[in-house]
Amino acid sequence: MNLCWNEIKKKSHSLRARLEAFSDHSGKLQVPLQEIIDWLGQKDEELSAQLPLRGDVLLVQQEKETHAAFMEEVKSRGPYIYSVLESAQAFLSQHPFEELEEPALESKDVSPRHRIQNISRFVWKQANVASELWEKLTARCVDQHRHIERTLEQLLEIKGAMEELSTTLDQAESVRETWEPIGDLFIDSLPEHIQSTKLFKEELSPMKDGVKVVNDLAHQLAISDVHLCMENSRTLEQINTRWKQLQASINERLKQLQDAHRDFGPGSQHFLSSSVQVPWERAISPNKVPYYINHQAQTTCWDHPKMTELYQTLADLNNIKFSAYRTAMKLRRVQKALRLDMVTLATALEIFNEHDLQPSDRAMDVVEVIHCLTALYERLEEERGILVNVPLCVDMSLNWLLNVFDSGRSGKMRALSFKTGIACLCGTEVKEKFQYLFSQVANAGGLCDQRHLGVLLHEAIQVPRQLGEVAAFGGSNVEPSIRSCFRFSNGKSAIEASQFLEWANLEPQSMVWLAVLHRVTMAEQVKHQTKCSVCRQCPIKGFRYRSLKQFNVDICQTCFLTGRASKGNKLHYPIMEYYTPTTSTENMRDFATTLKNKFRSKQYFSKHPQRGYLPVQSVLEADCSETLAEMESQNCSFFSDSLSPDDSLDEDQYLLRHSSPITDREPGGSQQAPGSLNMDDKGELERVLAHLEDENRILQGELRRLKWQHDEAVESPTLAAGSPESVQDPCNDELLAEARILRQHKSRLETRMQILEDHNKQLESQLHRLRELLLQPPAESEGNGSAASSLASSPHQSEGSQAKEKEHNTPDTETAGEFWAWAELLLESQLHRLRELLLQVPSEQGWVGFATAEL
Repeated sequence: MNLCWNEIKKKSHSLRARLEAFSDHSGKLQVPLQEIIDWLGQKDEELSAQLPLRGDVLLVQQEKETHAAFMEEVKSRGPYIYSVLESAQAFLSQHPFEELEEPALESKDVSPRHRIQNISRFVWKQANVASELWEKLTARCVDQHRHIERTLEQLLEIKGAMEELSTTLDQAESVRETWEPIGDLFIDSLPEHIQSTKLFKEELSPMKDGVKVVNDLAHQLAISDVHLCMENSRTLEQINTRWKQLQASINERLKQLQDAHRDFGPGSQHFLSSSVQVPWERAISPNKVPYYINHQAQTTCWDHPKMTELYQTLADLNNIKFSAYRTAMKLRRVQKALRLDMVTLATALEIFNEHDLQPSDRAMDVVEVIHCLTALYERLEEERGILVNVPLCVDMSLNWLLNVFDSGRSGKMRALSFKTGIACLCGTEVKEKFQYLFSQVANAGGLCDQRHLGVLLHEAIQVPRQLGEVAAFGGSNVEPSIRSCFRFSNGKSAIEASQFLEWANLEPQSMVWLAVLHRVTMAEQVKHQTKCSVCRQCPIKGFRYRSLKQFNVDICQTCFLTGRASKGNKLHYPIMEYYTPTTSTENMRDFATTLKNKFRSKQYFSKHPQRGYLPVQSVLEADCSETLAEMESQNCSFFSDSLSPDDSLDEDQYLLRHSSPITDREPGGSQQAPGSLNMDDKGELERVLAHLEDENRILQGELRRLKWQHDEAVESPTLAAGSPESVQDPCNDELLAEARILRQHKSRLETRMQILEDHNKQLESQLHRLRELLLQPPAESEGNGSAASSLASSPHQSEGSQAKEKEHNTPDTETAGEFWAWAELLLESQLHRLRELLLQVPSEQGWVGFATAEL
């Protein structure tokens, strides 16, 4: 027992020694670990107290320094913390403990083993807490350091950007302060100011990006819970406000400049307001069409006051009896009022090309028309060196063009209409006008089909329509003019420029007013050294009308065109018109013609009227509507005293010819080449031959066209009669009857065509004989001078009229000249018979008959 007790006491002492040693060691760990935990908790609170950062560079820099010192302190404590944690780790490795903790017992009942495990477990917990707090603190320190660095970088960027923006805004605002008020600017400088304002706006475009960057950075700082300080916030707000104000001022300035340029600039209509005087005011409708307000009468109208006065003066020309001259005289007044008589076609073409008026079918608004007209009159001032009232001329021309081509005031007109209106009234040769007008509707190959020619003629006919004279020129229907022109196309579907000019040189009825306008212009400054047989005016100014029946009878244009006459001076005979001074050759020619006409009766001239213009109506249209009875250069009369100006006249019995480049002269005017004057009679006969050859060519074209239309006419009915479907058609009988009628027409027309071909051969044979006579030596034809007429007779002569002519001739005239007169009359008779055969084709059945009769 004693031995056992002693052994137990020894073990107890040993265990007590171990417990005391363990307690001392664990106590040395628990205190430092608890101190570390408390210190780490304190530093974590200090670190949290550093947030949030304030949005100021200086404050953030201070925070950076503070945080750096804080990190240095934490870093210096690191070795001690690591050593304590390592000691705790060593202690736990020597004294492991079970993971499952037994229920706590009374302290007095706790065994030493359990006490050791509890102490080990407590140390382990302290070591874990200290380790976690340490890792968390060090990580937060690093994050806080990065956050401070990033914030400081962003604040520095914001600060630099705001300083740069403030400097740029100061410069921009200083430029804005130099802007002159819009009302103080010169109109001519408006485009320059508009361009400079646009450039200024473009130069400030980088500032827009800078403002956006600054606002984005401020937004990112706000997301990071960093709010700008009061000063920085105020600076940023000022920058945004100034930028918005600058933008608004630039946009407003640009808008005001553009509005001023539109309303007052060279391309605006504002400068046209000076074209009217008080009490008139020029106003503009929403579609840019001008109208005029009379504040005194409180009325509005589309026409310019000066245009209204011009129309009133045109009414004074209504006493002119001949529509083409009446129209030409009116257009001449309009041409002078618009100053277009001084504009050449070449100048107009330059303006058209500068304003890119192609294609011709594109629509032009009023502003484009004003631009072109303004450039046109400004170019006129430069080229002629004269003073032109540009606003008045532009406004008047615009008014005239709108009246002609846009009477409904839609504010739109085609480029072809504009160019046609300017080309017709410009001061250029009529041939050049026709060439240009044709080029506007021709294709790239220089050809024009019927549709485009119809468009051109329709545009041109609007000019006399505006003057109320369209009825005398064929009316609005341009189809007869198209058919008349395409007779020169040799059966082709398109016409060439040379063929169109050949037709235009014959002064077709629908376009004769343009040629007469040219003659009126040329005759204005001409003085004829002779006396008017009516008013006794000497010299005669303008047109001179010479009788080709009576000697020494000349009439001035006023007396002739208005129908004035003196007692006993009735003139029902051919008259020659001159719009240039006459030459000795022309005087001799007219004397010979007058001498020949002395032996011709009134019935001869009544039966042989000749038109110097080219009628455009078809046969059917001529039956139901008058042709140009009042044509200026044709069937005119010298009125008697007893005839009032308002009485209707039978003008078909009178004849007038004009001495013009179309019939008698070269384009140079009234002057002829000396070599062509040595044999006047032979030259006259050559012109007769040329005229007859033209008739022959036209008749041949008619024959070809007639054959083609007949083939087309019988093809469709024949196919319809032979088709299976036609048997079941209820109208089969009617179709068969119509086919029989068409076949009958075919046979009759073939017969007529055969007769026409025979007569054509006879005509060619006679032309060949006349050519042989022309080629005879001059000695054999010297006696023929007095017989060469000036085409005072028409192709409409029959064999009976030849007999009457022989009865009126005296023995004194039965010389060699009789042969030439006989040859002329014989050819005219043949042509007359050919025309009669053409007109005898029945026209009352079907469209084939209609087409044939039309030919």
